[in-house]
Amino acid sequence: MALARLDHDVLTQAGVKWVMLLESINDIGNQMRQNYTISAGDVINGYRQIIERAHTHGIKVIGCTLTPYEGAPYYSDAGEVIRQAVNVFIRSPGAFDAVVDFDAAVRDPDNPRRFRTEMHSGDFLHPSDAGYQVMANAVDLSIFAVK
Repeated sequence: MALARLDHDVLTQAGVKWVMLLESINDIGNQMRQNYTISAGDVINGYRQIIERAHTHGIKVIGCTLTPYEGAPYYSDAGEVIRQAVNVFIRSPGAFDAVVDFDAAVRDPDNPRRFRTEMHSGDFLHPSDAGYQVMANAVDLSIFAVK
């Protein structure tokens, strides 16, 4: 879905210099309910395409780690393996111009597959106001400094 929306939502917008990429948890989760399969490689290949297309337009890409989702209706252990692999890729140097670790910001230290209780909105998937605040605070604004 992100690739289909990239042109309209990002590339054709005047003055865009950065894009934050937080994408694919729904793809990972919904595969069990909608009878399709997706792998970490599929997600990573999609990210690479987005990065390449954005860079072609002079736009830098910030990779944002995928937040936990255990407790959400579509959670699965197989999906968690994919989420973890994607997060390893995001955290690894080389692909993104910068990284924001939303996973580390909101996860439960006692169960890293879940949001901290006060950080999710009740569905174990979407952040609460407190979760969004913690995520905003995780963004190091110095990454936007002109280099």
